[in-house]
Amino acid sequence: MTAPIPFVVHMTHTAGIDVGDTDAGGIDVGEIGAVLEGLLGALAYNARIERTVMAGPLRADDSNFMARLTDPATGVLLRYSSIHGVYNGVTAERQAALAAVERRFGVKLFYGTRRFGNAVHELLLVDASRPNRSEIDAFHYQLWESYKLDCLRYSHHPEFAQALAVAPPLLAALHAIDGGAGLRASQKVIVAHDWPGLPLAFAAQLTEPGQWSTVFYAHESPTARRLIEGRSGHDTAFYNVLFKSKTWQLDIDSLYGSQDDHYDHRLMRLASRCDNVLAVSELTVDELRFLGGRLGRANISLVPYGLPSPGVTLAERLASRRLLQQYAQNLTGVTPDFVFTHVAPPTLRHAFWRDLRVLEHLDARLRRAGAHAIFFVLASSLPAGRPPAWVRAWETEYGWPLTHRADNGDLVEGEANFYANVLEPFNRQAANIRGVLVNQTGWSQARCGERMPAAMTDADIRRGTDLEFGQNIYAPFGRAQIEPMLGGALACVSNVCGCVSFVDSVMGGAEHLPNLVVADYMSLPQGYWLGSPYDALAIDQGVRDWVETNSARSAAETIYERLPRSEETIAQLLASGAAAAERMSWEVVARDYLLPALKYATRKGE
Repeated sequence: MTAPIPFVVHMTHTAGIDVGDTDAGGIDVGEIGAVLEGLLGALAYNARIERTVMAGPLRADDSNFMARLTDPATGVLLRYSSIHGVYNGVTAERQAALAAVERRFGVKLFYGTRRFGNAVHELLLVDASRPNRSEIDAFHYQLWESYKLDCLRYSHHPEFAQALAVAPPLLAALHAIDGGAGLRASQKVIVAHDWPGLPLAFAAQLTEPGQWSTVFYAHESPTARRLIEGRSGHDTAFYNVLFKSKTWQLDIDSLYGSQDDHYDHRLMRLASRCDNVLAVSELTVDELRFLGGRLGRANISLVPYGLPSPGVTLAERLASRRLLQQYAQNLTGVTPDFVFTHVAPPTLRHAFWRDLRVLEHLDARLRRAGAHAIFFVLASSLPAGRPPAWVRAWETEYGWPLTHRADNGDLVEGEANFYANVLEPFNRQAANIRGVLVNQTGWSQARCGERMPAAMTDADIRRGTDLEFGQNIYAPFGRAQIEPMLGGALACVSNVCGCVSFVDSVMGGAEHLPNLVVADYMSLPQGYWLGSPYDALAIDQGVRDWVETNSARSAAETIYERLPRSEETIAQLLASGAAAAERMSWEVVARDYLLPALKYATRKGE
């Protein structure tokens, strides 16, 4: 057994508290928060890592963030904060050292602990909203001198400016709490989660060369996401371009033009400066190599997301299913035989239109069988949702959520387009499936109106559904899409979801997991020949629609065959979901993927 690692710092923009939102840079902080909860709470991780510090920015101007941070339910214990006037949780020497960092860099520090499962780790946050410019400018100069990173070019972007501003004071604050004192580079590691974590790794490399091991963990590739979302061929075009580019040895800039206008792209390419690079899926590995430069040749270790322990009994599964059926009955007057769901923000990447393409075919099969289904879409463009009083008023006035309006705060942003142009046209044509948009945050009677059963909770929509959709055009892993499998549900995902390769590796092929239905949106129709990646660049919406139509029909047939029609079938799916979760648990990920990847990084410092 390899020796433990004495000190590990996880630098992430969601270190303080997960607010379950998507930041301006497009990163899903709810996803990363769940990942950190799983990894840092794993017994395997805590057995091999002696001391862990979570580091990141402190959003002192965000009242919701600050309230959640100091809420005892979040598991955060405050020891030192000049913002809160708390200083007595640390020794006088450490207090003086932290105060000296604040004076030097013009920042405010928050130091304490945060609970992750049964483990407690240190928490170190920096509010750099009014930093000492001389210190920041000196860091910018170092980045230009050593890495040719033109910070001035991107400094008008708040996310970029914040990521750079917090890095030098965080490094100094780590010394103030005796982080890594007396340890060699092989004994202390900085893990930079996504591009906002990289400046801390760079600060360590520049300020204390050879004294730290540094690791970059890619939870996504922003450049790939942008190109997929921004072109009409979406994933069908992009991944065919990517795969063809391997033969032609072309990188992303060669095919799509320079992407250096985007600061996250420029920073991601510099991730090759770290001692190891981690990626959340095999597709993300390919996306990183596609960025080119040194990253195309760097070592990249796979560290997928894990799944929590199932903890759902057959009785609980059936009870939740009955509540969903009762809600459908209350809304439509029909008790459905099956319950389908899609829980996600109504954004382009979640490709809700693909669900309806599958359901069009599934509706025909159910009609011939005399069966009915409800399709609940829990999707809100507003992270905080609507005031419950508004929802109750709409429920009484015009039958929300069966009917919506766009002139009163009901439908906003992406919800309006989905409801008017995707869901309602489907409902007018479908005979045996009814789609219902619940554009509210939360899944309870208090949040969603009087027609929802009083006993309903947030957990019921996950463990009561028969089928969860998640056919994203971009999904580095797709954790949320497959978690309902733990409750014995089917999960229908696109083959660009990173979880598919993990399932393939642990189950000997996705076809051996009956809970998982994989829709292929990458393979082109027979006879559509690609001679080069330039041919793949020409794939547009017309070609993609062709692919989606054929794939939706195949997915619908598989779903229909596997739908649970008895308690016995539900129990079998519950058992197969639990078996998959055991092989894909956070303990497995921490032991077999993360820890070896960290040890690889420390070898250079031995």
